[in-house]
Amino acid sequence: MTDDKVKRRLTTVLCADVYGYSRLMGADEAGTLGTLRRYRASIAGLVERHDGRIVNTWGDAVIAEFPSVVEAVQCAVEIQQEISNQDSDAPHADRMQFRIGINLGDVMVDGSDIYGDGVNVAARLQELAEPGGVVISSSVYDQVHNKLSLGFDCLGQRQMKNVAPVVTYRVAMGSGAAGPSFAVGGSPTPQAGAIAAPEAGVQRIGDQPSTWMRLASDRLATLPRPIKAALTVSGFLILINAFTGMHRIWFHWPVAALLFLGILRTVLRRRPASDREG
Repeated sequence: MTDDKVKRRLTTVLCADVYGYSRLMGADEAGTLGTLRRYRASIAGLVERHDGRIVNTWGDAVIAEFPSVVEAVQCAVEIQQEISNQDSDAPHADRMQFRIGINLGDVMVDGSDIYGDGVNVAARLQELAEPGGVVISSSVYDQVHNKLSLGFDCLGQRQMKNVAPVVTYRVAMGSGAAGPSFAVGGSPTPQAGAIAAPEAGVQRIGDQPSTWMRLASDRLATLPRPIKAALTVSGFLILINAFTGMHRIWFHWPVAALLFLGILRTVLRRRPASDREG
């Protein structure tokens, strides 16, 4: 391509490839190729249904583009669901699973092919995805987080080969089928802690109540013992007040006293012995 013929456009790029393809081919070349052809036909049908187009199918990979970011994410979720349903009877070791990455970015256009960082980022996001999973860039998340009934895990800012660091999100595949919804909450900007230390944990957005309870329990377990005891007793007092009638609220006084004592005991326990004796 010469510079004067380069055309650019903003588009949503979906990149998918088979996890462990070489291992599958080594075990059964003919069977693996037949399964790949069957899945590619399903993927092509879903891409067309969501107004996208297949750009390339080199090797075991599939690259598609979509004019709509929402349609691209919906398509990715349906691809994983369709493949999971078709492969449900196969032994775990023989299952063919795809990893999918989606990015919204600027691309260079040459005929029916697209090039540039917009495509490269999608390919790197696919490498971050788990088998059967979908990972999206922050540019995609900003467009879909309040339009789809899906949960999103913030993976933080990830360094990827040959491209600038990108804030990434994992689509929570277990949250239910894709579809228009305004039930999903969460800030479009990830927490600073999640970006600075993505390996310390993920920020769950739009998840189920049971997950929030589990996270709260884990956080409670890390607190100092006096604080933990004070919060536990405070919770019981609040429940007692709630069940005996909220028309007369009394729990705030004992709760305030318990928290004060818990904080005081924590501070005293952490002071050096020489300071306490002095």
